[in-house]
Amino acid sequence: MSAFTDQVKGNWNIVKGRLKQRYADLTDDDLAYEEGKEDEFIGNLQKKTGETKENLKRFIDSAF
Repeated sequence: MSAFTDQVKGNWNIVKGRLKQRYADLTDDDLAYEEGKEDEFIGNLQKKTGETKENLKRFIDSAF
């Protein structure tokens, strides 16, 4: 399990709230996180927000 997965798993409600604040177009369905599907999750966020994978991971990391 990656550090990213550990952080997201333990603090998901915080991360989800901050993502919604920054990217108002995100829905609960967009933010449905499933363990083991991190790449798919980040890919979906990339499509919806237009951000790079690195920027999204950095934003999520900064939420902690």
